[in-house]
Amino acid sequence: MPKKAYISAVSHYVPEKVLTNFDLEKMVDTSDEWIRTRTGIRERHILEPGKATSDMGAEAVKKLCQNRGIDPMEIDGIIVATVTPDMFFPSTGNLVQEKSGAKNAWSFDIAAACSGFIYSLSVAAQFIVAGTAKKIVVVGADKMSAITNYRDRNTCVLFGDAAGAVLLEPTEDENVGIMDFLLYSDGSGADFLKMKAGGSLYPASLETVANDWHFIYQDGKSVFKFAVTKMAEVSVDILEKNGLQGNDLTLFVPHQANLRIIDAAVKRLGIDYDRVMINIDRYGNTTAATIPLALSEAYLEGRLDIGDLVLFATFGGGFTWASSLLRWGIPKPDGK
Repeated sequence: MPKKAYISAVSHYVPEKVLTNFDLEKMVDTSDEWIRTRTGIRERHILEPGKATSDMGAEAVKKLCQNRGIDPMEIDGIIVATVTPDMFFPSTGNLVQEKSGAKNAWSFDIAAACSGFIYSLSVAAQFIVAGTAKKIVVVGADKMSAITNYRDRNTCVLFGDAAGAVLLEPTEDENVGIMDFLLYSDGSGADFLKMKAGGSLYPASLETVANDWHFIYQDGKSVFKFAVTKMAEVSVDILEKNGLQGNDLTLFVPHQANLRIIDAAVKRLGIDYDRVMINIDRYGNTTAATIPLALSEAYLEGRLDIGDLVLFATFGGGFTWASSLLRWGIPKPDGK
């Protein structure tokens, strides 16, 4: 039985269209300065009409296979973390499977909002450790522009579209691989961050459309307060559980929701910013895609080498929050 699952390849896909803060100034009562000082975001990418979450996910999977040098037919399973599925069924995982050519893979979705990627990673790792699969792709992908109300100045500045993916494989090397997870949820937070309609409680109707219930609703102050506390806590807790400290980290990859939330976690960890991966300024909050997108960029920048200690931490609607600790298993890219 393999001792661990390890990340053997990473990739990401970002749409070409860019929506800047200056563009938003023309749409709602806001300003570039207001957005940057409160969120850290300068711009975000928006997927073109007629394209969906599965299209971004499939492109990420294709790149992943190219990076690893494998045929998509070798993939055993695909788990897609998303809150913006193409449709309720079939799952977005099914559609990614078809569009990426991974014909031999089973597939399904996990919905845990911004924590979806870490939740999905933890599930995928169990298949690898149990020996029931050898290659599982975990995709974090969201077309947040599809559920964003561009008349709501409080939410439209926050979100963007993207996909990121990792490939998990088994390893016997004790010096690399996924070490631990912490997963939490608190359903009492449902009223503070949600999309009210579209499910079985409030199916689409003239009323739900007129009331904008098919868009993101967020009680910003309540969400911010909870996120600042819980993402910092879960970051510190997983290190303490494994007898480690912030200074042991090579890289901290936090969920990219708000720069002030990231700041709080960094301060609790007691680490310098040169050990933190931040790209929220260029992409905004891409929900389930933020961590794999940031991880992929960090790898391409040459910030990771074999054996490096990496921490993921996140917070999402529901509420959900999570962290994951791992030893990196991929050599630096050529020339880095």
